[in-house]
Amino acid sequence: MKLNDAVWGALFLLLSATVLFHVRNFPTIPGQNVGPALFPGVLATALAACALLLIAKGIVARRSGGERAQWISFDEWVGSPRHVLAFFVVIGVNIFYILLVDRLGFILTGSIYLAVLFAVFGVRMRSILPLALVITLGIHYSFYKLLKVPLPWGLLQGWAW
Repeated sequence: MKLNDAVWGALFLLLSATVLFHVRNFPTIPGQNVGPALFPGVLATALAACALLLIAKGIVARRSGGERAQWISFDEWVGSPRHVLAFFVVIGVNIFYILLVDRLGFILTGSIYLAVLFAVFGVRMRSILPLALVITLGIHYSFYKLLKVPLPWGLLQGWAW
């Protein structure tokens, strides 16, 4: 799917306005000219300027009837049931992860997550489970032991190391 630059510009302008609206209530620091709202405010203003440029570019492209003349155009994969299924599975496994990672734990949820994605994207069946488990354990070790990020153990709490 391709979006005209004006559509992206409008989305970025909305994001910029949201950030600016949010940071207006940040507290000021007594005795200082700058506060915590300065940096996000500057970034949001720069984003708004870029968004306006994108909107102008998109409108010019639409008027000239160039390659990106349509507001939204869909790619060929949208007509393929296999690709559409893969698209929705990617969204579904992310929802699955968000909803169940605390109950099942990172290792179980991550292994299921990867196994489902591997199956949908055509990884050989005999490689799916070993790959999913090894990659999940590698990610868990990296975050839990090396980076000291607490990941949920869920059902495996009794075997936490």
